[in-house]
Amino acid sequence: MNFLKTNFAGLNLENPIMTASGCFGFGLEYKDYFDPNELGAVLIKGLTPEQRDGNYGIRIAETPAGMLNSVGLENPGIDYFEKETAPLLEKELKVPVIANINGKILEEYIEIAERAEAIDVIKGIELNISCPNVKDGGMAFGANPDMAAKVTREVRKVTKKPLIVKLSPNVTDIAGIARLVEAEGADALSLINTLLGMSIDINKKKPLLGNIFGGLSGPAVKPVALRMVYQVSNAVSIPLLGMGGISTTEDALEFFMAGASAISVGTGFFQNPLAAVQIKKGLIDYCAENKLSNINEIVAYAHTDDGAAYRKRIFSK
Repeated sequence: MNFLKTNFAGLNLENPIMTASGCFGFGLEYKDYFDPNELGAVLIKGLTPEQRDGNYGIRIAETPAGMLNSVGLENPGIDYFEKETAPLLEKELKVPVIANINGKILEEYIEIAERAEAIDVIKGIELNISCPNVKDGGMAFGANPDMAAKVTREVRKVTKKPLIVKLSPNVTDIAGIARLVEAEGADALSLINTLLGMSIDINKKKPLLGNIFGGLSGPAVKPVALRMVYQVSNAVSIPLLGMGGISTTEDALEFFMAGASAISVGTGFFQNPLAAVQIKKGLIDYCAENKLSNINEIVAYAHTDDGAAYRKRIFSK
């Protein structure tokens, strides 16, 4: 019996465990630790139309129960990815590859979505409107409800692939933004991206990160992420990819019970490169011990109606 098999936004997955963009490279960097084909899908490092060197200065800072990153979407650009990386992924990966796309302006989002649509190995698109550590684009789109809706609408026009919109937690009404992007054609939502934070070097008496602010991730953000997944699952009728501090089976189970249909491991890989495969085994054991036929049975179970209404909305389509 396959306890973990699931359909997420039209993608048939052997299990609902993915990587979080920016924490797993382009899908092959962890091969020395485990076969990435053990995952349900590989969500690759963010892509932009042009090559980006990322932010200058210090880009990573450890924090209690997590880390700050201000990498700034460093990547080789879509041209290099198309010519050099995509053929390698086509050869090595049997699981779906999901591209995380980014832009400084609306036209760049449209351009890279069109390019991603034409690359065979890419089976789904994560529309990143929530990166907090770039000065242009990113969170500027996700924090503005009208712009979040507009960029989703325009990208939806140029791709038929499953469209997963990545929401920013740095807003006052994430459920409202979720409803807007759902109405504009999102097939699923991923949440949360990192929380905006900073660190100060007390010896230099200056901000530690070169970009001043960075994205906080790791166990410290899990309670916020769980709250937002719970809220959004009460507001929409599309599946959620939950992330934010997941490093154990228990963490993953909390996200499923809050309303996620799939989960992503991100910062957890840095502490334990085998986190995803250990979570996978743990979920299989949990299903067997609790006499579940599939992990989907506990999605949104923490809700007042045991999640029945939400599961009916997303699994009966």
